[in-house]
Amino acid sequence: MIIDLPSTTTSQLNKKLVEIRERGGAVALGRVLTLVIAAEDDDQLEDAIDAANEASREHPSRVIVVAKGARTAAPRIDGQIRVGGDAGASDVIVLRLYGALANQGKSAVVPLLLPDTPTVTWWPSKGPKAPSQDQLGQLAQRRITDSAAESNPIRALASRSKSYVDGDTDLAWTRLTNWRAQLVAALDLPPYEPITGASVTGEADSPSTELLAGWLAEYLNVPVRRVKTTEAQGIVAVRLDRPSGPIELYRPDGKTGTLTQPGQPTRRIALHRRDNRDCLIEELRRLDADEVYEAALRGLTKLAPARKPAKSTAAGKGRKEGTKITRRAASAAATTPSETAAEAGA
Repeated sequence: MIIDLPSTTTSQLNKKLVEIRERGGAVALGRVLTLVIAAEDDDQLEDAIDAANEASREHPSRVIVVAKGARTAAPRIDGQIRVGGDAGASDVIVLRLYGALANQGKSAVVPLLLPDTPTVTWWPSKGPKAPSQDQLGQLAQRRITDSAAESNPIRALASRSKSYVDGDTDLAWTRLTNWRAQLVAALDLPPYEPITGASVTGEADSPSTELLAGWLAEYLNVPVRRVKTTEAQGIVAVRLDRPSGPIELYRPDGKTGTLTQPGQPTRRIALHRRDNRDCLIEELRRLDADEVYEAALRGLTKLAPARKPAKSTAAGKGRKEGTKITRRAASAAATTPSETAAEAGA
C-alpha cells in the first residue's frame, strides 16, 4: 500500500502512521533499526529503496528516504508512506524535499526516527567527504557510503580515509568479502610459507581494488603493488608471492575466478560482482566499528606506486602485471573436479 501526502509536514506524516497502525496492525513493532537513505530525487532512487526493502527481510526496520528535489522550487515536503507488500518487512517513509528544505534533511528526519533503536545512514550515490560530519550522518551509529558510485572513486576513498571515525564503512569494502575469504583460505593450505610480496590488479578507478591492496599491505607487512588494467572491470587478479611459488587468483570476466597455488589443484571459483542489496544486508549485521576496514584504509598509504595499464592478452598480462595465469592453466581449471562456489565478488 502506498499513501501519498503532497505538501505535508512531519507531524501529519506521524499522524498518518498512527492511523495506519491502529487500522492495520502494529506496523512499527519489531523493528530493530532505522535506516536513513540520503539520495537525490532521480532515477536511481527506486533502486535504493528496493535494496532497502530486500535488506529489511533480514533486518526489519523503518526506512526513511530523504530525496533532495529541485533547489529552485518552492519550499515543501512531498511525503509518501509505503507499507505491506510495497515495503518488504519494513515501513518506508519517502520525504521529497524541495527548495530551501532540501538542505534541512535532519530536521525532517528526527521526528520520524524509531525510539530506542540504532540509526544507520546510507548514501547510495554521491556521499559526503566526511560522513560523520554530515547532518544525517550525525544521527547515525553506522554510516555507509559507496565510493564506486562517485564521479572520482579513488579521490572519494582517499578523502574518507582521512576523515574516518568509528562507524564509517563503504560498500566498496563490503564487495571484497569473498575475495578476502578465498585468499585467507588459500593460505591455510600447505606449504605454510611466509608471503614475500603481493600485487593486486584492477581497473584504474576501482576503489575495491585499492582497498584490497591496502588490506594486504597492512596485514602482510610486505611490499604490495597496485597494478592498473583496462582489461576488465573491478578487480582482475591478486598474486601472493612465496618461496615455493605464487598464489594467484585471476578473474578476467567479473564472474568466475581461477585459483592456482603450488601443490594444489587449479580451482574455479564463483566471484560474481555483488549488488547493493547483498552488500547492504551484510553491513546491517553489525553496528560496531569495523577495525579491519580502518586498517585497510591505513594500508592505502603503504602501496607501491601504481603501474600503468598493460595490454590485454592473458600471457602478456601475466608477464607485465605479475599474474601468470596461462591459457593452459585456465583450460585445466575448466576440467578439474575441484570447484569451489562462493558468493558474489567485487
